[in-house]
Amino acid sequence: MTLGAYIKQLRTEKNISQQKLAEMLYVDRSSVTRWESGKRIPDAIMITRLADCLGVDSGTLLSACDDNCETPNVIVVDDEKLILTNEVSALEQSLPSASITGFTKPSEALSFAGTNLVSIAFLDIELGKHSGFELCEELLKINSRTNVIFLTAFADYSLEAWKTRASAFLVKPLTPEIIQKSILKLHYPVRGL
Repeated sequence: MTLGAYIKQLRTEKNISQQKLAEMLYVDRSSVTRWESGKRIPDAIMITRLADCLGVDSGTLLSACDDNCETPNVIVVDDEKLILTNEVSALEQSLPSASITGFTKPSEALSFAGTNLVSIAFLDIELGKHSGFELCEELLKINSRTNVIFLTAFADYSLEAWKTRASAFLVKPLTPEIIQKSILKLHYPVRGL
């Protein structure tokens, strides 16, 4: 059972509405909704508070979180199919415990991020009519704890990339060594890597 499903089960068993639980935790109801749907995972402090409100040991919820976080989702978005294939291959070599998904269209990546917790997003900056910078903003609206790493063949974009909340900026081509160095710079730790 996922952490979100477990929270929902416990809340339902206690006959507590999402709104009431949100009030008990001093958060918006939408936070509870995102936790239960699996779009977000509460941090350790919030898990402790959730456990108190739901009448369970915090270790039980933390254990559910560990089970839920074993396979981090990593996405890579590049509009060049051949380059995307090489990037996915390099990521699979470097991050064998992660689930790697590649996209050529930003809309598909956003759709995926809307239903899956994305830990790391490797984004090309030039995506046809779209910009990796715009995609970064949209992904961070879905999950503010997504680690964004920009990819490009043009180092000129580096200054603009650092104006975002990106963890790293990499010049293509991706290699396992470059990927491992970028993982050390993540703003938000990712379990299982």
